[in-house]
Amino acid sequence: MSETYSWPVAAPLRGARLRLEPLTVAHAREAVDFLDDVRLHRWIGGSPPTREELRRRYRRQAVGHSPDGRQGWLNWMLRRHTDGQLVGTVQATLHRTGPDRVEAELAWVVGHDFQGEGYGKEAAAVMAQWLRERGVARFVAHVHPDHRASAGIARSLGMEPSEEVHDDEELWTTAPDAERRHDRRS
Repeated sequence: MSETYSWPVAAPLRGARLRLEPLTVAHAREAVDFLDDVRLHRWIGGSPPTREELRRRYRRQAVGHSPDGRQGWLNWMLRRHTDGQLVGTVQATLHRTGPDRVEAELAWVVGHDFQGEGYGKEAAAVMAQWLRERGVARFVAHVHPDHRASAGIARSLGMEPSEEVHDDEELWTTAPDAERRHDRRS
């Protein structure tokens, strides 16, 4: 029998310019608009999803954990305060690395038309702070080596590139000590 865990539930969060809304199936209606751009998929892989594909994906993800309960799934949609426009997503996949240690694999996607405004950095920082407050000890992210904007977001969270490469993306990580140092600088 596999061990299952109780995971935190995504809560509504606020940044200076963005609301981070916990993912619901209803978000598929709007998200398909910013995800339907081949330029975006250069970095995130795959191809633009249909609304129905997003509904199925969001239905699985909104549960908040993997089917076996071994991973926690936290997903937020990014909405601008000024006009209510949905501009992207952030997510954290949680897993236990020890009895009292949780690691979060972070990811962010900002629609191509909204890039270059700092939305990804703002939302990732809000999410990371929320995760730290819940005891997450370490962050990891997979970043394409040519994607300077994503590398900048990872760096702003205190991550550094490792020598590990998975599916053409470099693994970026924070060590627990580096995470505490970053927390004091913030």
